[in-house]
Amino acid sequence: MNALMARNFEFKTPVQLLTAIILCILAVPCAQAQTTPNFRDADIRKIVEAVGEVTGKTFILDPRVTAKVTILSKTPMSPEAFYEAFLSILQVHGYIAITTGDVVKIIPDATARQHPNPPTTEGAAADDIVTQVIQVHNIGAAQLVPILRPLIPQYGHLAAHPGSNMLIISDRASNVKRLINIIRRIDLSTDDDIEVVPLEHASSAEIVRVLTALTQAPRTDGMPVTTSLVADARTNSILIGGDKSGRLRLRALIAHLDTPLEDGGSTRVRYLRYADAENLATKLQTHFTQQATAGAAATGAAAADQVSVWADPQTNAIVVNAPPKMMRSLMSIVDKLDIRRAQVLVEAIIVEVLVDRVSDIGVTWAVEGSGSNTPVGITNFPASGTNLINLLASAGSGGAVDPSGAIGEGVSIGIGRIVDGGTSFAAILSALRADATTNIISTPTIVTTDNEEASLNIGQEVPFLTGSFTSTGTAGGAVNPFQTIQREQVGVKLTITPQINEGNAILLKISQEVSSISESTAAADLITNQSTIDTTVIIEDGGILVLGGLIKDELRESTQKVPILGSIPLLGALFRHRSVVKVKTNLMVFIRPTILRDGTQAAIATHAKYNYIRDIQMGSGRSKVPQLRGANRPVMPPLESYEEEANAIKSADDSGE
Repeated sequence: MNALMARNFEFKTPVQLLTAIILCILAVPCAQAQTTPNFRDADIRKIVEAVGEVTGKTFILDPRVTAKVTILSKTPMSPEAFYEAFLSILQVHGYIAITTGDVVKIIPDATARQHPNPPTTEGAAADDIVTQVIQVHNIGAAQLVPILRPLIPQYGHLAAHPGSNMLIISDRASNVKRLINIIRRIDLSTDDDIEVVPLEHASSAEIVRVLTALTQAPRTDGMPVTTSLVADARTNSILIGGDKSGRLRLRALIAHLDTPLEDGGSTRVRYLRYADAENLATKLQTHFTQQATAGAAATGAAAADQVSVWADPQTNAIVVNAPPKMMRSLMSIVDKLDIRRAQVLVEAIIVEVLVDRVSDIGVTWAVEGSGSNTPVGITNFPASGTNLINLLASAGSGGAVDPSGAIGEGVSIGIGRIVDGGTSFAAILSALRADATTNIISTPTIVTTDNEEASLNIGQEVPFLTGSFTSTGTAGGAVNPFQTIQREQVGVKLTITPQINEGNAILLKISQEVSSISESTAAADLITNQSTIDTTVIIEDGGILVLGGLIKDELRESTQKVPILGSIPLLGALFRHRSVVKVKTNLMVFIRPTILRDGTQAAIATHAKYNYIRDIQMGSGRSKVPQLRGANRPVMPPLESYEEEANAIKSADDSGE
């Protein structure tokens, strides 16, 4: 009885005290006896001692466990109920009891999750710390963390594992059970589904455009829009996604809109932006007529679905009369054909360097015997005094002497003696050195639309003499000489047909011709240099490719001499003629295409070329001296700033003007 009193148990009546004594005497375990604990401002350690005596458990207290406890009970409690009340006391004061084998550790609840805990709430007391792993099925586990975090005390733990879509919760068993119930109510499959609604009369793309503008507007209650619409042009169907009520509302709207057109509503006028109305109308009429004929032949019926397409060139529009199904197909084709085609800027770089050198030297001798008017030529080489014999003959006969016929091109040095009735002789040394150098760099530029041929021709028409006729006539007759002349174009010719492939590659069909007049002085008439390239190449956008070229080094040497005399050292030079011709040609042609996909890129290219020419006129940039002088010189006006021009073009493209 003293032991019972030491536990601070209060027995209110003598009957209760007598009953406890009898039970102890009859060897009934005292731990099974019901007790009525009443403590006022008792040290928590005393409470632990009392619980240990009643339940027979062994407790280990953390040094930080200190508190004054008050527990008042009016009804008897079993040892199990007393222990549950003890756990509640610990929770109120921020402590927790962790069972490890036969030992119960009492520690602050802030460090409770760091100790081994039961893996589930099954069999655990309401105030036990447990760690539960919860599998989430229908929503993301990470989405639940912000929702459940306020329901977890500071000593608890809540985390999500996105890979397995699981939640990890560490808290008292009672709170973990509450969180599991909340998660199960949230983790439910929705009634969102996707429905396919086929259309019979209306266009799926047009219906989706109208309904999207209606349904995607923000709701007045602030709730998010849960429905979505997608058009399938191939089957002319609409795919509806969202909750059941939203899908039903959209199906009702689609049913009202999917109605046949009124009488006369099968005719449409379609204004074209880029395509040519006449060409497109002819192609569409041919295509749909063949399609209707083939369909009628397959079914054995008459071609009832006739399509009529004609063009109005003044407004660049097509007028279409067709059934609704054929109308949708036709308008879909027009949408894909009436697009802005890309343009290609092609810059050719032609570099030609030509060096032509001619060297010619020789000596001509002629002698006329005494008393004879017949001169004798000792040497007679080409282009070195070929008329020297005629000069001596004219002088011997007493005629007028014109020495210009004996003087050739270059330098001519003559020596000799002409006498009447005696021996006459003459010698002429002719020397010629001709150098011709040509350096031509041409950069023709041309812009064309994709898959359209374009030609550029820059040059001159040069006259070439092809024949002549002279009639001397009689004294009273008429003289009517004439010449025939043929004009040929000399310059740069560039013909291209670009094809833009998928990506940035360009297939170019190129015909390039470069012709020029040679500066050579060794010919009797004009000489033209001509280079032609016809090829098909593939180049990346903005890349440079060499189309072809010619590197030629030509040397021609010739020596004419009198046998034996021309081989004598030093003296043999008087009986020789030597000619050297050296021609060196370097010609290369490069090409660089640039794709202009929109108006902004076209404006950039135009702006750069425009300012380049204007800078040359004004003398700005590298050249500080203007090419055109004077206050009244014609100068290109300045362009507006590129930003304003590009913004204006972009605004026009966006608005479809």
